[in-house]
Amino acid sequence: MLRWVVPALAAALLAGCAVESRVLQLDGSSAGERLFPAPQTQETPRYRYLGQLQGETNFKLKDGQAGRSSGRKLLALIAGLSDTPDRPVMLVRPQAGMVDPAGRVLVTDVGRGAVFVFDEAAGRLDVWEMATRGERFVAPIGIALGRGGEILVADSELGRVFRLSPDGKPLGEFGAGVLQRPTGVVRDAARARIFVADTYGHEIDIFDDEGRAVAKWGERGDGPGQLNFPTHLALSGELLIVSDSMNARVQGFDPAGKPVLRFGERGLYVGNLVRPKGVAADDEGNLYVVESMHDTLLVFDREGRLLMSLGGSDAENGRFYLPAGVWVDGRNRVFVADMFNGRVAVFQFLGGN
Repeated sequence: MLRWVVPALAAALLAGCAVESRVLQLDGSSAGERLFPAPQTQETPRYRYLGQLQGETNFKLKDGQAGRSSGRKLLALIAGLSDTPDRPVMLVRPQAGMVDPAGRVLVTDVGRGAVFVFDEAAGRLDVWEMATRGERFVAPIGIALGRGGEILVADSELGRVFRLSPDGKPLGEFGAGVLQRPTGVVRDAARARIFVADTYGHEIDIFDDEGRAVAKWGERGDGPGQLNFPTHLALSGELLIVSDSMNARVQGFDPAGKPVLRFGERGLYVGNLVRPKGVAADDEGNLYVVESMHDTLLVFDREGRLLMSLGGSDAENGRFYLPAGVWVDGRNRVFVADMFNGRVAVFQFLGGN
């Protein structure tokens, strides 16, 4: 049964109605925070807006990288405390991201052609620009944790998936001659399988941990299991969640490749999908879908029923401008790549049924 939201509230959320937020400490104390839904709606708040990641204004760069640094930690960054040094290294067009076992937030940026690494423990920003020892990233999109702590990065222009060490050193690549335009990437650790969304191939390509192609799911079309320019991927338990972008829907595939979940349709109402992009899942089974055209983050239950919407069109904190990716960490913090605002918005899922 849907409990989270009623139609009138959903319309208000899409319009951006919420309590104004300001300084929030990550230990849970807050002052003037923004909650979704807003308390005055009489609905139980499910999300708290924490702040945003932008770049060097709150991190010091790794030794040897260009830019001026302030050396503040992610705690200060999330709280919105920032400096304005000359020509800081900042996110330009963030696409997707992940949080690694060390708690670092890694964000792909097609505007910079790099991976930004926000290291909370060290209070430091690192920028990885090299896909191989002699080749720079051009359009990095998908990013995922690989075997043994490796980082997997799908570059749509280079047409390959690249392996990086935990400190950003190029280790290898795969997908050449198989992938046309790789975008989303995710690894199923239990089955040692890497899934890659090939947007121009209209399919999901599956590789083993050695980078050998082992299977393909999907073909172009709008029927069950067919795809039309798929983009982002996520895992929800054993289910592979696929953003079937030009079919304006999301599909879920079981481990055998059978389509077992499908939701979304074009329209003007809250919950409709026009250009779905990023997808993610939290540990309660909630599914997150970035609706880029409507500048919203939609939250669905595990059966694809709408629970609520966050965001709305604007540069104001907690809103988006053509957002791209979404990911969730082990603390149920929800990160949204707010592409044309050049930032990553961060929310805390508060739990509940």
